[in-house]
Amino acid sequence: MEAVQTGRLLFLSGMLPTEGRGVRFVGRVGAELDVEAGRKAAYLAAINGLAVAREHLGSLDKVTRIVRLGVSISTSGDVRDHPSIADGASELLQDVFGKDKNPCRLVYGVASLPLGAAVLLEIILEVAT
Repeated sequence: MEAVQTGRLLFLSGMLPTEGRGVRFVGRVGAELDVEAGRKAAYLAAINGLAVAREHLGSLDKVTRIVRLGVSISTSGDVRDHPSIADGASELLQDVFGKDKNPCRLVYGVASLPLGAAVLLEIILEVAT
């Protein structure tokens, strides 16, 4: 399940930077991809998260707050720009919902992600009932 709602919380997990049926950004930041490609991957994964939320809720107007943004980044191990890469997703969410709804954020590097994706997001939204 990409989206599960319990009460006023909508949990989105496994948001990847996909277009159509494939991953657009494959590889590790610091090896096959640079930081800018990582930012773009985070942005695209956030767009996909918004699409899932809209499909589940019927409208993004029902979102009252972004509670948490988790950003997993596939890296070569020597990358230190994790916050900058995650900003690709954070900035989109700020543009859509406003800075007053910023989430707490957890960003970390991992050895690999599903389908070789560069980034994977978890987003928790508070929604109006």
